[in-house]
Amino acid sequence: MNRREIMLAGTALWLAGQPQAAPAIDASSVGARAFDFLHGSWKVTHRKRRKRLANDDSWFTFPGDLTVGPILAGLGNFDDNRLADPGGAYQAHSLRIFDPGTGLWSIWWLDSRFPGLEAPVVGRFDGAKGSFFADDRLDGRPIRVRTTYEPRSDRTAQWTQAFSPDAGATWEDNWIMDFTRA
Repeated sequence: MNRREIMLAGTALWLAGQPQAAPAIDASSVGARAFDFLHGSWKVTHRKRRKRLANDDSWFTFPGDLTVGPILAGLGNFDDNRLADPGGAYQAHSLRIFDPGTGLWSIWWLDSRFPGLEAPVVGRFDGAKGSFFADDRLDGRPIRVRTTYEPRSDRTAQWTQAFSPDAGATWEDNWIMDFTRA
């Protein structure tokens, strides 16, 4: 992890623990409150594909807990994930930051198994569903990553992750999190 990544992670953790000041954002910023539905505590059912982009349709399921809270006077949020993965329980965090100038959200995943920051997925909400994209690599080959967030009701929501080996022409879902209010 380089110095910039360490500073960003440390700042995010510090900000998550600070009291929230009065909102300093323009309430007319379309999308600034798009993730408010996710604030609070959740029970999570994780479903993960055993092998990604390998024509393998077998999945495994495991439980988890998620707590999400606002930061930066509502321009972002930070979460705490506790995952009871059969391969070994671990903790992870998501840092989501909204840019009022572009209307885009950037989302970073921090994982205790692989400390460090990678490039964020970036995107926006279209109606109730948010779609976020990034370029990455899987087993040395380039892939496109898509994650989605969608409230399903007042008490449920869903996150999905999909990979594309062909620049977005086709997608394979490989991880689904179903959230239920705790």
